[in-house]
Amino acid sequence: MEPLLDCKDCTRLADFLTDVRNKHPDYHARPVEPFGAERARLLIVGLAPGMHGANRSGRPFTGDYAGILLYETLHQFGFASRPVSLSRNDGLLLTDCRITNAVKCLPPENKPEPAEIKNCNRYLSHELQNSSEVRVILALGLVAHKAVLMALGLKQSSLAFAHNARHDLPGERILIDSYHCSRYNTQTRRLTTEGFHDVFRSIRTELDEL
Repeated sequence: MEPLLDCKDCTRLADFLTDVRNKHPDYHARPVEPFGAERARLLIVGLAPGMHGANRSGRPFTGDYAGILLYETLHQFGFASRPVSLSRNDGLLLTDCRITNAVKCLPPENKPEPAEIKNCNRYLSHELQNSSEVRVILALGLVAHKAVLMALGLKQSSLAFAHNARHDLPGERILIDSYHCSRYNTQTRRLTTEGFHDVFRSIRTELDEL
């Protein structure tokens, strides 16, 4: 499998990133690699890099609104060394946790097409196959939930997405769902801070019982 940073399999996304680099030459504007501990028991799967967040900084959920609640929560529950992620070089460390995305490249209007999700799924599948230590997978949103099932070779209809739902997976792993911590979901209060913390309480319970 080709290195992630060299991947240009999705023509629409590759062309879009070229346009973004031309307009914002200081942006990362390439596929965004996973971030966090190499041997983590918790893997968080988001949707895709945001235009002025991960696409700019090169680190998942860094520099955009969604990352504010995520990193604050990771810090509160002992997964991050500080509550704010500013840049790839800010010294932030994740403990027992790694963050990735279902789609590694910025999609136009933050809406990847089904074929692009499928194309990119081999990277998530490879990561799961080579991360035997992962015991809990947190899917942020329906797209991430479906991407995890695809990566594991499970039927899309086998497990239904619901906030704070817990699903048993093959290999003694657990999938936990959450609404995505996007600005839209938090401003409409579909996802509250307390509701997000409830998800991480569930995660902590799972990991502490191992």
